[in-house]
Amino acid sequence: MCFDLDSLPPIPVISGGAVAHEDLELEARDANLFAAFAALPDERSGTGVVILPDVRGLYRFYEELALRFAERGYAAVAIDYFGRTAGVEKRDDDFEYMEHVGQTTPEEIQADVAAAVDYLHTHGCTAVFTVGFCFGGRNSWLAAAGGHGLAGAIGFYGRPPLESVGEIEAPILALQAGADQSITAEDNAAFDDALRKAGVEHEVVTYHGAQHSFFDRKQQQFADASADAWSRVLAFLEHYSR
Repeated sequence: MCFDLDSLPPIPVISGGAVAHEDLELEARDANLFAAFAALPDERSGTGVVILPDVRGLYRFYEELALRFAERGYAAVAIDYFGRTAGVEKRDDDFEYMEHVGQTTPEEIQADVAAAVDYLHTHGCTAVFTVGFCFGGRNSWLAAAGGHGLAGAIGFYGRPPLESVGEIEAPILALQAGADQSITAEDNAAFDDALRKAGVEHEVVTYHGAQHSFFDRKQQQFADASADAWSRVLAFLEHYSR
């Protein structure tokens, strides 16, 4: 799991924002029902974000992140990965997520992403992005190769999907941790090089000294990296929503 269960996104709350939010059950094309959380601003920008969590699936951190996007005018839906094996019910802190991670497939995850993209389209979004973390970062970039018609795909400290770069159809933003113990500088350089050779618009940013999961309000030592990463996310959404 990337974050502690009491972690929160290191993003200021915008007080007084008119935001509606709800728990959802979405249905993928293979009839899978899965849990999701949607946050929709009253005044929408036409841009939507599908949030792909870390290995634990949907929990509070990602619901709060959806709210932070919505406060800024972006419709957001955070999805869970485990409808096929764990159902749609709320889970307690003892949920054994790793046994369910091992039962996911990239194809099933992309089927769920497609349902979330469709949900955002039905709520007026003409430009849809994915934003993912760790396991979700990789799956966010894979979504850019998934035929969803994305405007862009953002990943935080994900393992680069080098084998799929040639199929990517949307701009990429990679926000990587320089002190990551499992994703090396060589991995990030290879991703950057592969995207360049494939002609994909992209930026691979490495925060030197930042640890995996640095994007966390509790990680005050990485506050500057988090602030820079968030500003890049917003700039990416703004630029590629046009």
